[in-house]
Parts: sequence; structure tokens; C-alpha cells
Amino acid sequence: MIDENLIKEVDEAINNISTYDDLNDFRLKYLSKKGSITSLSSKMKELSNEEKREFGYCLNEFKNSVQSRLNAIKEKMDLEYLNKKLESEKIDITLPGTKITKGYIHPLNRVIEEVKEIFISMGYDVKSGPEVENDLYNFELLNIPKSHPARDMQDTFYINEEILLRSQTSPVQIRTMLENKDKTPIRIICPGKVYRRDNDDATHSHQFEQIEGLVVDKNISMADLKGTLEVAMNKLFGDGRKLRFRPSFFPFTEPSVEVDVSCFKCNGKGCNMCKKTGWIEILGAGMVHPNVLRNCGYDPDVYTGFAFGLGVERIAMLKYEINDIRDFYTNDLRFLSQFKYIEKSDDDASK
Repeated sequence: MIDENLIKEVDEAINNISTYDDLNDFRLKYLSKKGSITSLSSKMKELSNEEKREFGYCLNEFKNSVQSRLNAIKEKMDLEYLNKKLESEKIDITLPGTKITKGYIHPLNRVIEEVKEIFISMGYDVKSGPEVENDLYNFELLNIPKSHPARDMQDTFYINEEILLRSQTSPVQIRTMLENKDKTPIRIICPGKVYRRDNDDATHSHQFEQIEGLVVDKNISMADLKGTLEVAMNKLFGDGRKLRFRPSFFPFTEPSVEVDVSCFKCNGKGCNMCKKTGWIEILGAGMVHPNVLRNCGYDPDVYTGFAFGLGVERIAMLKYEINDIRDFYTNDLRFLSQFKYIEKSDDDASK
């Protein structure tokens, strides 16, 4: 019941298929919605019920036969294509492999982890907070109101009047004190990125890493601050380090001090690192200002505390004798690969 001419035409067209394009053209011409084979179904409405059954059977057999032949042709073409591809892309497994460069801990991450380990061993918790901060936490609750001249020292990146990129990790201290509803003792360090408007050069960067510390409890004194920093600096820079406190000013601490450590390169005798003074300025610190305690719900007549802050880049530059702060951020493997030797020596020392 299928037109013999169509059967011959289809048979000849199938025999002429040699490419994927020929295959697609055949499907469009004969098996698509309007194709010659598919359109035969429209004749069904002109036939009687008995003729419809016979015609439908013949049509399905014809379609299945054509589809089966097409599938066989496609499988053969796929196999030929794969064999050609394997032949052209074959790999010589005797060739040496590509050397994979091993990564090493970035010097800044190394210093951060080292400082964290030191203070965790002393019972401190590590806290973090958002880098996009509210003016309230970054300044006002730290005893730096909007008219305070210390805001000029920070030179902050403002997003709007109240939202900014934090200029210090002190907001983490504020958040921790505010969240401490029971006013239990606090002993924390807060590592993280901070941002200030600064012209990038060998010793300055608009973005840098900072680690601040905070202790709040009853009967905390400057002696506790000095003892804590002496232990930390001796672990960080080697035994025998001495500290020197010089009076300074920070709006969130009173009294405030700049802390120098005896030079770990010349052991205080005077060298190019300490500029012949025997001392290296290392961090700022002080006793938490009563206004800051009061702002965070602490009674300054009952509670006292100390805070300190150090720059991670400065520590790393001193420890590893790096002259340009920008080297930390260039992702230059020639620079970073130097620290694999430090890593090996650290591993050997720990065994």
C-alpha cells in the first residue's frame, strides 16, 4: 500500500548518505513533520476502517525499517569519526608529564596563623566581622564622634553617610562587647582586612591586614597588657625580646601607648633594620577608654580592659626583611616561592 516509487526513492537516498549533513537532510525530507514518509499518515482519513489497519501497519513497518537503517548508518559514522579523532589526538604516554607547581603559604597568611596560634594558646578566642561596616560601630561607639579630628587620621572609604569600609577591626570588639549580655570576661583577637584612603607606595597600602586584641574583665591593669605583649612578642620574634612603652594617643584607649620591641636582628645593638636605635615600633595599645566600656553596657567603675592592634604586613616585612608592601599583592610566583624555604625550616623545627 506504500507507493513503490517512494520506496525506491527512499532506498536510493539512504544508499547515498555519506556525511552527517546527508543524514540531517534525509531526516528533514522524509521524516520531519512535513516529510514525505510522515505525510503519508494524512491518507488514513480517506480509507475504510479495514484499510486503515492494513495501511497503518505497512506505514509503521516502513518507518521502522527506514529508522533502523538510519541508526545503523549513524553508528557507523560515529565509530569512524571516533577512530579518526583517536588517531589524530593519540597521546604518547612515554613523554614526561607536565610539572605541577606546588603552592606555598602566603607570608601574610603565615603571620596571621602564627599570631592566632600564639593567642589561642593564651586562651583567646578568634572573632571576625563584616568588612562593610556601620559608622556607629567603626567610630561613634569607639569614642570617635562625627566631629572628632581622629576621623581625619583614618581617611575612610565611605559608601554613604552611615555605611563605610571598615578602617580598623575595632568594630568586631564593639560587636562582641554588645553581644555579651551577661558581661562575662572577654579575651579575643580580631584578624581581618581593613581599608583606608592612602597612596600606595613601598610602605603604605589602601588595603591591609590588621589584628586587634581585646581583654575586658574586673581588675585588668596595664601590667596585664605588658605581660601579655611580652609573651606574644617573644613567641613571635624569638626569646629575649624586650618591650618599651611610649606615651601616645588613641581616642578609644586611655592611657595609650606605642609599643617598641628590641630589634631581633641585632639584639638591640643597632642595625639598618632598627635604624641604629635598637628598637622597632611594632604596635599600638592601651587601656580601654571608660567611654567605650560605657557605650557597650559595661560599668567602667567595675570593669577595665586593654586593647592592642598590629599590622600584619608590618610584622611580615620585619620578620622576612621585605622592603615593599606591594610585593604581597602582586601574586608574583618569583616572590612567593621564596617562602617555601621558610616553610621547610619551620617543618624541620617542629619535628
